[in-house]
Amino acid sequence: METDCFYGVFFCGSVRQICDFIVGEYEKMNSKHRKGVPFPYFRPLRPAARRLKIACWEVSQTLFAGRKERGMSGRKRTAQIKFRVTEEERALIEQKMKLVPTRNMESYLRKMAIDGYIIQIDHSDIKAMTAEIQKIGVNINQIARRVNATGSVYQDRGNQGGACGDMAVTKIKPVKSTLSKALDYIQNPGKTDEKMLVSSFGCSYETADIEFGFTLSQALDKGNNLAYHLIQSFEPGEVDYEKAHEIGRQLADAVTKGQHEYVLTTHIDKGHIHNHIIFCAVNLVDHHKYVSNKRSYYGIRNISDRLCRENGLSVVVPEKGSRGKNYAAYHKEKSAKAKLKIAIDTLIPQVNSFEELLSRLQGLGYEIKRGKYVSCLVPGQERFTRLKTIGADYTEEAIRERIEGKRTHAAKTPKTDRGVSLLIDIENSIKAAQSRGYEQWAKIYNLKQAAKTYNFLTTHGIEQYGDLTAKIAEVQTASEQAAEALKDVETRLSDMAVLIKNITTYQKTKSAYDAYRKAKDKDSYRAAHEREIILHEAAAKALKAAGVSKLPDVSALQTEYVKLQEQKEALYVEYGKRKKQVKEYDVIKRNVDSILKMERPPEREKETERG
Repeated sequence: METDCFYGVFFCGSVRQICDFIVGEYEKMNSKHRKGVPFPYFRPLRPAARRLKIACWEVSQTLFAGRKERGMSGRKRTAQIKFRVTEEERALIEQKMKLVPTRNMESYLRKMAIDGYIIQIDHSDIKAMTAEIQKIGVNINQIARRVNATGSVYQDRGNQGGACGDMAVTKIKPVKSTLSKALDYIQNPGKTDEKMLVSSFGCSYETADIEFGFTLSQALDKGNNLAYHLIQSFEPGEVDYEKAHEIGRQLADAVTKGQHEYVLTTHIDKGHIHNHIIFCAVNLVDHHKYVSNKRSYYGIRNISDRLCRENGLSVVVPEKGSRGKNYAAYHKEKSAKAKLKIAIDTLIPQVNSFEELLSRLQGLGYEIKRGKYVSCLVPGQERFTRLKTIGADYTEEAIRERIEGKRTHAAKTPKTDRGVSLLIDIENSIKAAQSRGYEQWAKIYNLKQAAKTYNFLTTHGIEQYGDLTAKIAEVQTASEQAAEALKDVETRLSDMAVLIKNITTYQKTKSAYDAYRKAKDKDSYRAAHEREIILHEAAAKALKAAGVSKLPDVSALQTEYVKLQEQKEALYVEYGKRKKQVKEYDVIKRNVDSILKMERPPEREKETERG
């Protein structure tokens, strides 16, 4: 049958066609038995057919070899270019080839390679737009998260702390162990753009754990805290990396006051940019430990919020579970203390002893807990309140003295005059339009403030508007000079604190480093005294960078530091006065502008008079 097939094809064309048919038939059969074996391999076929096909194949090779040689000698295109493609790429090429009037793959590829055009498209605008869209997506996710968690996009104003709205997301927690791991985490190259967003103060971030340890070894106070980890977060999409890092540096400087070593990093691997600050628990100056409590925490929040507002950033609502109380909780606690004060003040004239007072408080629903300090649980509260925390007149000793008549309750200090306040714009006030009572009150209030403004101008000898503007410029200049002087002193104090620390470290580790230089087996000695050697090298490097060739006397530096500290306190008071003065004159000028505007006749009245 195979022979019949062969003869049948023989008459249908040339030898080339016959060979092609034989090869094709062979490949179909041979593929079932020996995949990958090159032609000729005719073992699966019968001997007669095998011999016939071999003979035909040899004839074709002889015929076409000569033809190939003759063709190559006359060809113009003798150079051959080969390249490989995937099956998908080949299909795409064939698809495109159908669009041109040729079916020769070689001709098509040659034409495209020679006459084709290369078009380079600038995708920078698209990339920038994509980045902005990604930021918008992150913001939308944050909004959705807030809505799902709170049921509202905006924080309820009744639950906000401070006069200006929400508090910034700031968290602080002590580092009690694994200081090196905490520093390694915040310095992760994948989170800090390969450590481009890492900086430090008073130490090198590479050896911060060792330098922190040296400072901790000189601590005068007890405690297990090695450092404090402060986190500052920003609203997604509002701030770039460099600006966030700078704000973090300003926050770290304000919190540590140039007295604590710290490492600052900015993480950019999340949907929102955030700063990590780890500062040593012991300061460089007097080696006392940092005191972390509710007051210091709210102070950090206020500083962070102020920096955000100064840089045009929104202040972020703290997430659930973050440290500290919101304004509602704080106000509730404050109201509970006020309620407890009123109850004690009311009962003191009615009782004869402290025990009777406690008994009467229990009768009113207060829960009493005795111990070293007496505590009361106000109805509706979850935590006990110590009596001594609500005021000097409410300690156990003070209450006993008040009951016995040996001590009188301190009277409240009268409210001081707050000075001049801004006038109320009654015409544009929605509240005044809705309430005639408020409108009448506002008119009386404005008359009082106008009188105060006039008295202020008379007292300060200001008769002309030009005198007022000149005085404001003078006050503003004085305030800026005080601020600059204060900043210079603070910078000097920070530099001196670091200098004292580096000199002390250098002197204390010098003997170990000298022994290391003289040691015969330096590797073994360094392994045994690695900490001291690293500290000495770091201190020497810092002193060299500061331009210190001869070590100054540490005691003299400490004396100068104390004087500068006193100067700083005086400048701070002066700056506070100047700042208050600037604010006061600003209110006066705005009131004067409002009064002059109200006294100026309307344009319609002027036109009527002219007519």
